[in-house]
Amino acid sequence: MSFLYIDPGTGSMLFSVLIGVVSTLVFFARKLFMKLKFSVSGGRTERISQEKIPYVIFSDHKRYWNVFKPVCDEFERRGIAIQYWTASPDDEALNEHYEYVKCLFIGEGNKAFARLNMMNAGVVLSTTPGLDVYQWKRSRTVDCYVHIMHSVDEALGYRMFGLDFYDSVLLTGDFQGTYIRQLEKMRCIPAKELVTVGCTYMDSMASAAEKLAHSSQSGMKKILLAPSWGASAILSRFGGRIIEALLATGYTVVVRPHPQTLVSEKPLLDSLMAQYPESGQLHWNFDNDNFTVMSESDIMITDFSGIIFDYTLIFDRPVIYADTSYDASPYDAAWFDGKLWRFDVLTKLGVPLQEESFGSLKEIIDNTLASDAFQAGRDSVRDECWQNRGNAAVATVDYLIGKKVAEQKVS
Repeated sequence: MSFLYIDPGTGSMLFSVLIGVVSTLVFFARKLFMKLKFSVSGGRTERISQEKIPYVIFSDHKRYWNVFKPVCDEFERRGIAIQYWTASPDDEALNEHYEYVKCLFIGEGNKAFARLNMMNAGVVLSTTPGLDVYQWKRSRTVDCYVHIMHSVDEALGYRMFGLDFYDSVLLTGDFQGTYIRQLEKMRCIPAKELVTVGCTYMDSMASAAEKLAHSSQSGMKKILLAPSWGASAILSRFGGRIIEALLATGYTVVVRPHPQTLVSEKPLLDSLMAQYPESGQLHWNFDNDNFTVMSESDIMITDFSGIIFDYTLIFDRPVIYADTSYDASPYDAAWFDGKLWRFDVLTKLGVPLQEESFGSLKEIIDNTLASDAFQAGRDSVRDECWQNRGNAAVATVDYLIGKKVAEQKVS
């Protein structure tokens, strides 16, 4: 029966074609229905226009609830209706008890995309890249698509063309806009509206962090290993060698793989967890929210993951970053010959780690923890990439409301 096999790429293409056909039929039927309804109503459009959902937030994974919760809370505070659509059946949003925010599970995978591709909404807010590139197509009955950044780096870590077909992008810092504008020029695509609103989830984490008092239990240092995922990331490059080196320090070690590792690199992860099982010294962490595991650690070891900024800028602690020879080829970063912003600022935030130095890791950790040389660097990076601190949710909602009003005037 091998002749019935369809490879994933072909399957994705066929799904896109199918959705395109179905969407055309649905939009035709919807337009015909609206014309009939318009005629029956005597030309009155008030009730007809109400069928469009004013605001929709789409989250492709539950881990982005920390980005969207402050926004939903602000809509709720203002008494403005909005719908939150999630592709995770266990999204924490579904347990919220809002009056004005309606949280809906719209299915996983293609089922979610099928609904997204035919949505009827005014303004759609999302962290999901690849709009109109992969399965997620622009709906003809959505007025405006807005991307909100979920990391404070230079916005080039998305797979190729990740932001190209959004109408607007909400930035955490002005510097991100420079990279986006350069991409637009290189690709000869229309300029998007760029607005710096700040970082919603970092505002919330900072508020929570202020209430914590960090201290190592019994003087035992806790080291957090928090890599990104992919061929250039720590676990792929170094495997068990980095874990062995950490265990040799005698300190408590917490390994927190990137959530995508569970999907894209499961055989690797299963192998490492079998080789290095949970013990009194080693712990594997898969919490949806990384706040607790970061707050309880004394220092973090990472690579090019955006978590480096969450950790250093919120908890004001140093990091050790492994040199993994970042491969930019799958990402928007490949369009830039020079150094990326994230790598330019790493030296301000912590100490590099080469594989040949694994034998001296305990000494490197101790010296880094004892140094106060990175405080000024953290302050500088924080001011550059995390602007409008404490007001991101308000600024985001202000923008979405203003955008809807502007779209209504145009139409």
